Amino acid sequence: MSLAAWIGGPGPLFVLVVALVLDGLLPPVPGPFAYLPHPVRALGRLIACLDRKLNRSSRSEVNRLVRGALAAVVTIVLAAGLGWLVAWAARDLPFGWVWELALVTSLLAQRSLFDHARAVLRPLQAGDLAGARGAVAHLVGRDPDSLDRHGVARATVESLAENFSDGVLAPAFWYLVLGLPGLCAYKAINTLDSMVGYRTPRHASFGMVSARLDDLANWIPARIAAGMVMLAALFTPSARAFAALRTALRDAPRHRSPNAGWPEAAFAGALGLALAGPRRYGGKTLEDAWMGDGRARLEPADLRRALALFAASCLVHLGAVAGIAALVARL
Repeated sequence: MSLAAWIGGPGPLFVLVVALVLDGLLPPVPGPFAYLPHPVRALGRLIACLDRKLNRSSRSEVNRLVRGALAAVVTIVLAAGLGWLVAWAARDLPFGWVWELALVTSLLAQRSLFDHARAVLRPLQAGDLAGARGAVAHLVGRDPDSLDRHGVARATVESLAENFSDGVLAPAFWYLVLGLPGLCAYKAINTLDSMVGYRTPRHASFGMVSARLDDLANWIPARIAAGMVMLAALFTPSARAFAALRTALRDAPRHRSPNAGWPEAAFAGALGLALAGPRRYGGKTLEDAWMGDGRARLEPADLRRALALFAASCLVHLGAVAGIAALVARL
């Protein structure tokens, strides 16, 4: 690459490869977000404000549905606009691509997911159930106090599986397809779903559009993620690649989510476990199908194996993006 091209900015494939490496290897560093609000936190504050202002119980369900759709559109447009602004700077300013790299890296979640899951493993290994419940509360939305040690371990593995798709592969996918505006729009959709997309009395209508948009945005990435988990199982001790594929094809369509079942079933098959099943949210039990034929009573050793499979899946993902970048560079 010439100096002029480097100053003007490398292409998105190069930026994504570097961002994946930085996010995977380096611990969280303040960077520009020591002085500016992190984009996801800023989105969360905006969504919470719109939820308070627009989603009032005195309004009809149709009214709340329309207002929820409006909140989703406003949030997504603002996020995509931020992505466009940074992309413009990256294109027209010397070394502006560094800001694009910083934003892309901040919107990936490899290292943070791994660290949060490992933070659950430590107290589990020490027999500290209260500490493990406190740690898993940062990963899942279910009631942590209702989980025994097996449930804590299973919830953590499920979060690793689902968020490999939602937090790693899908952001990279939409960045390559639609650039920074697409990546930022995806993070807005995903944050909307995580905050208002639940089927609770408060959000059943208000969050319906957000939930459906999240289903649509994750449809392709979730299935790619299952395939990458299968490939990663080839390089993970005690994991089974064929079982990952077979379980995903058989069990994923039975999951209540059209997307989450694919990486969860692939993890379950690869590790010989049973994931998903009944879970408690907001004091209510959510009935769901089991993914996999193995044990549902997970132990700390199973969580260690899941962490290894997650790390291998991230490496397979990085290898795929790097391979595409090398192929494109040759053309």
